[in-house]
Amino acid sequence: MTFEIPRPLKIEHEELHAELAKATKAGGQTGEAAKAVAKVLHPHFVKEEEYALPPLGLLVPLSQGKVEKGMAAALKMTDRLEVELPGMLAEHKAIVAALGHLVDAARAENKPDVAQFAEKLILHAQAEEQVSYPTALLVGRYLKAKLAAA
Repeated sequence: MTFEIPRPLKIEHEELHAELAKATKAGGQTGEAAKAVAKVLHPHFVKEEEYALPPLGLLVPLSQGKVEKGMAAALKMTDRLEVELPGMLAEHKAIVAALGHLVDAARAENKPDVAQFAEKLILHAQAEEQVSYPTALLVGRYLKAKLAAA
C-alpha cells in the first residue's frame, strides 16, 4: 500500500521550494541568506516527504473508521518519525535561524516580498511542529491500537 502526502501539503512544499529558489536569485545579502536557507531546508524537506508527511494521507480513511492491514506499512514511517523527531526539531531551529537572517537581509535591502516569504516559511515550520508531526505520530499510535485489537 502506498501513502500519498495530502495534495495541499505537497503543493505547499512545491510552492515554498519555488519561492526559495526565486529568493536565491535576489542578489546581495538577501540572495546569500536565501542560499543558506536552501542548504539547510532541502535535506529537511526530503526527510519530511519520505516519512513525516505520507502517514497524513491516511487521515481521511482512518477518520471514516477504515483500517486495513496494508496500512501497517505506514508504521515504519511513523516509528521512524518518532525516533528522528528530536533531530527534525533541531533542524527546524537551524532553519528558523537561517530564515531570521534572511528576513533581516531582505528588510535591510528593501526586499519586502522575500522578508514576507521567510516569515511565511517560519510559520510553516511551526505548523509542522504543532500540527503535522504530532498528527503523523497519532496516526501511527492509532493504527497500532486498531491493528492490535483486530
